[in-house]
Amino acid sequence: MLDLRAPTLPPELGERLVRDVYRRDFRERFAAIRNRDSWKLERRQHFEEQGSASRDALSRGDWDEALRLIEEQREDLLASVREDERRGSRFHRVRVVEKPLTPYLQWELHSLRQRAECGGRVRTISAEAVAASEGDGLLPELVVLGGQTLYEIVYTESGVPNGAVRYIDSEIVGRWESYIKELYGAGEDVESYFAREVAHLPPPTTNAE
Repeated sequence: MLDLRAPTLPPELGERLVRDVYRRDFRERFAAIRNRDSWKLERRQHFEEQGSASRDALSRGDWDEALRLIEEQREDLLASVREDERRGSRFHRVRVVEKPLTPYLQWELHSLRQRAECGGRVRTISAEAVAASEGDGLLPELVVLGGQTLYEIVYTESGVPNGAVRYIDSEIVGRWESYIKELYGAGEDVESYFAREVAHLPPPTTNAE
């Protein structure tokens, strides 16, 4: 269990953005980053991805098709990583994992493994390792862009994306960036985690979602 406790995230200091505004704001701020890294923390074990043909295939129970469609994304991922490198901006992801893996998480780990194979920086960390920070509830879903903007991503109870809360206070952004960096440093590379914990698993049963 990590000794480091998660910082606070005072909601009164953030600005609520509806989904379309959040997506536009994210794209604009992300495109402007130069020579600064970004960090993402994923905690929930189930999401209802929208606009993903592979996720739709998982929901139908077509595991082979879900994996085939993930593989189709490889060239786009390679291009995205090359563009990040051109801008001097690397994107790091920390994925909290619980066992047994949900069908969603088993699917996502295939996608994250591919992202790492394409040069993305992805690590996993167990839920037990962050338990000290979750006495009052699960850690939030967060993205820190270029050390300047923090988004707490908002979801409905069923896991459908529902916009975000944006924070630009430098102290809040800095504390959470440092915390996610600590988790990343304590985590395991997704490729080794995948080889040990995921590669041998049978197709998930989607009715368990």
